[in-house]
Amino acid sequence: MALTLRAVGGLTTRQIARAFLVPEATMAQRISRAKRTITGERLDRPGDVATVLRVLYLVFNEGYTGEVDLAEEALRLTRQLSAAIDHPEVRGLLALMLLHHARRAARRDDDGELIPLARQDRSRWDTRAIAEGVAILQAALARNEVGEYQAQAAIAALHADAPSAAATDWVQVVEWYDELLALNDSPVARLNRAVAVGHAVGPREGLAALEPVPRSLPRRTAAEAYLHELAGDRAAAAELYGLAAQAATSLPERRYLGRRAGALRGPG
Repeated sequence: MALTLRAVGGLTTRQIARAFLVPEATMAQRISRAKRTITGERLDRPGDVATVLRVLYLVFNEGYTGEVDLAEEALRLTRQLSAAIDHPEVRGLLALMLLHHARRAARRDDDGELIPLARQDRSRWDTRAIAEGVAILQAALARNEVGEYQAQAAIAALHADAPSAAATDWVQVVEWYDELLALNDSPVARLNRAVAVGHAVGPREGLAALEPVPRSLPRRTAAEAYLHELAGDRAAAAELYGLAAQAATSLPERRYLGRRAGALRGPG
């Protein structure tokens, strides 16, 4: 998987290491081992669908949030895969990509600065892409073979369906995160669930749900800062936003977190 991301997706070793939450040196060793493993192997046989989906998912995520625009290519390849095989998780991943990509135009302002989901101008979202994504998702869910990509797409659909952040059905979002964790208990899903709990139940409950998430996880400190901000604890939120800004891997993210820290340190 890592070698495919490097050789086919064009991602750097640093980007792949970040996606897998491991040190860059560790990932470099994995890629070297993978190269040795496939020496002499024929590469003209169908691959494992789960591995292909994971590669496409990671390429899309890097294109969506990173420095290189790969999201369109990942979406194109997933459409091709969806047309080639009848698989509910392929449909789920396609729906997920469409629903996230639909919000892309609203994610940055004219200066290229990040705009969080709650503050995005939802009139800039691509309603055709959202409608297509929801229709694909509904058809996949109707088969009663729910997988992690369908669960993630269902969460994205709930955000896309809400006219505002405040109107989001956070209770359902939490329920879908519970479904996702039953399918794939990842620290990233637990982090996102904690934020959803903060909205659905309360920020203190969200902080309690965040507690088991490893502190080394990227954006964990930013999520903690956000939940403290929701709880009205400006001093703690400002300090945590500042720490999160220092650890951020992209300049737009670093600037956004720094602005949040500065705003909360100002007159209350």
